[in-house]
Amino acid sequence: RLAKKHVSLGNMAGEGWFLTGEMVKLIHEGVPNVVCLQPFGCLPNHITGKGVIHSLRNDYRDANIVAIDCDSGSSEVNQLNRIKLMLAVAKERGARRSPALAHDGDVR
Repeated sequence: RLAKKHVSLGNMAGEGWFLTGEMVKLIHEGVPNVVCLQPFGCLPNHITGKGVIHSLRNDYRDANIVAIDCDSGSSEVNQLNRIKLMLAVAKERGARRSPALAHDGDVR
């Protein structure tokens, strides 16, 4: 149900709508930092998962979502750099909300 604002629940793209619902659920539970791993050129993930990230960011301004391809064609360095960038954004946003987060390194 959480995905229906962003994608049709009748979407026949495998787990694409499920992925969207899971990201929205995490955001609602106070976890705005989401790494969306996309294995082996997974079509539902690439089409639906990446496709809804823009919509999620528009609706949830604190959402910090990154999609990372995890297959043989993806460079490990690129994957790690994208995760590090996402964590840097998370720390920066956390520091703006709560100075205590900047000191103990806790990132939700």
